[in-house]
Amino acid sequence: MAKISRFEDLQSWQKGRQLTNYVYDLTEHPKFAKDFRLCGQIQDAAGSIMHNIAEGFDSGTNPEFIRFLKMSRRSASEVQSELYLALDRKYISQDELTSAYNLATETKKLINGLIAYLRKPKPRN
Repeated sequence: MAKISRFEDLQSWQKGRQLTNYVYDLTEHPKFAKDFRLCGQIQDAAGSIMHNIAEGFDSGTNPEFIRFLKMSRRSASEVQSELYLALDRKYISQDELTSAYNLATETKKLINGLIAYLRKPKPRN
């Protein structure tokens, strides 16, 4: 496996970025944009996914990186929950919820895979 030297190379960060941009697109819907609190909260939660991965990448230790990855994963769950409120308020369609929800699920799976990798004992040479 090639050594990853930049957080931008992590698939979990890339997927989190994709989700964040999709959330920003959704919050541009006129009705959604008028709900400043929910709009800001879901944007912040989405951004937190990629930002925590980046911050954790430079934390220096695997346990600390894992701590940031767990925060990132929780932010993805927060986005999923907020999507339901956006649907209930008729700011987004069911198809839009499904697309964003699935992106968040994919992001969480990648984060879980990275956590598992970081927890694996490294072979001694």
